[in-house]
Amino acid sequence: MKRIAITGGAGQIAYQLLFRIASGELLGEEPIALHILEVPEAIPALEGVKMELDDCAYPYLKEVHIGSDPHELFGDIDYAILVGSKPRSPGMERKDLLLDNAAIFVEQGKALNNANPNARILVVGNPCNTNCLIALSHAKALNPKHFHAMTRLDHNRALSLLAQKSGHAISSIDHLTIWGNHSTTQVPDYEQVVIAGKPVQESITDLVWLNDTFPITVQNRGAAVIKARGRSSAASAANAAIDAMKSLIAPTPADTWFSSACFSTGNPYGIADDLVFSFPCRYLN
Repeated sequence: MKRIAITGGAGQIAYQLLFRIASGELLGEEPIALHILEVPEAIPALEGVKMELDDCAYPYLKEVHIGSDPHELFGDIDYAILVGSKPRSPGMERKDLLLDNAAIFVEQGKALNNANPNARILVVGNPCNTNCLIALSHAKALNPKHFHAMTRLDHNRALSLLAQKSGHAISSIDHLTIWGNHSTTQVPDYEQVVIAGKPVQESITDLVWLNDTFPITVQNRGAAVIKARGRSSAASAANAAIDAMKSLIAPTPADTWFSSACFSTGNPYGIADDLVFSFPCRYLN
């Protein structure tokens, strides 16, 4: 049985995520136990989520553990998806948000020392690159290469835009990369992209769109969703988290890669060490 920890369990993203994982979408027919973390004041809402998980009668969901102490919930876990983080409130300076989230991820990083030594960790809660670096810095028992911050949502957004512009199926598009940070400073890179086996420029001849509209749209998509919906991405973020974790479980097919922010030390691209930076990645098991 595999144990999966998910934080922010009563939040919007986790609500979209938990039921898909419990149904087998992440690990198929592998029996699982969910270890769901929330802040103390949200435990009553999380108890309601647990009731719903129980009521779904998923055949492969064997155990559901809930609580607010990561040191209790992270023991022997095989995978962790760290969704919960403190959102920025009106009047809050970015440095204050970083400080508040630092305390959360310091403690969760320490608690991850109790996880399976081969555990895979995906950080979704923003600012995810920074939060991931903080967590891995305090999880000394784990391999820092097993920590990732999620840029898969940016990757998926870029794929969708390329598919719509080219008129080709998303499945026909490959060799896309998101570089850098999960923020407006990211670099969506189409230079190596192939569509239906041919260079992207054969399907999309509008270079102004490729060089300007495409990256700007990807960089600002999160803000556009908030403006249109009145709240941040939830279903698409949960979907990207499943995609991202799947890529850290199964070997990557030949001649392809995925985008993920990981520990930069030893990278071949000239990026400084000791960062969490999005690269083209392959998982070879």
